[in-house]
Parts: sequence; structure tokens; C-alpha cells
Amino acid sequence: MATQEQALIINARVRIPLDELKYRFSRAAGAGGQHVNKTETAVELLFDLARTPSLNEAQRQRAMARLARYLDGQGILHLEARNERSQLRNREQVTRRFVQLMRQALAPTRIRRKTRPPRYADEARLRRKRRIGEIKRQRRAPALD
Repeated sequence: MATQEQALIINARVRIPLDELKYRFSRAAGAGGQHVNKTETAVELLFDLARTPSLNEAQRQRAMARLARYLDGQGILHLEARNERSQLRNREQVTRRFVQLMRQALAPTRIRRKTRPPRYADEARLRRKRRIGEIKRQRRAPALD
């Protein structure tokens, strides 16, 4: 198992060892001239979300539901970074994004408490409706009898 320095801290309860993350490198398109044609600066982070021992079952289900758009059919999370010309900076960027996404995915959903608008708000809304209705009535042409 990895030590604390070799783990990403997601929140107070979740730490993901760096050895659970896999990185793939490829050539990135874009600016960089010949450099971009010779070096593999694009970084893809792979994390087996479906089978990680770092999350309990409830956390895994919540993360899989919230991160479904990043998952493949086997439950592996795929993230890419190719903006920088340096492989190291792309790797740091994709790792930061992974931590941010995992924090958001594991955050508990806030319970919505039902509230009612105060009586004065309802009364003000009804006064506005009456005033606007009165203005529209005054705009009408007089009835021809």
C-alpha cells in the first residue's frame, strides 16, 4: 500500500494511492512545431473506478453515477490533458482535474428543505398582477354599444 505522500487526498476520508492511477502518453496536436511531432506530450489518466479498493460501495456507486460521462464500459475513468507543451505539466493538470472531479462526485447531496414564500410576497405578487391588469384594461378601446 502507498504511504501518505504517495496518495492523492480527495477528502478527509478518501485517499487514492498513486499506484491506482495509470497514465498513457501520446502525441498531441497543436502548436509546437517539430517538437509536437516528436514528443508524446498528451496525457491520459486511467482510474479503475469500478474496482478500486480505496472507495466503499456507497462512494463507488455515487462516483460512478456522477462521473458516468467519463467512464468506459468496464468502469474505467478516462481523463485527458493535452493543452501544455510539456508532458509533466499535462500530467499535473490531469491529476488536479481528477482530484477535483472526485471531490465533486463524492460530495454528499444537499437535502432540499421545502419552504413557502412568505405571505407578504404572495400579496405583493397579487397587487402587481392587479395593477398590470388595470393598466391593460385602460388601454382597451371603449366598448361601442
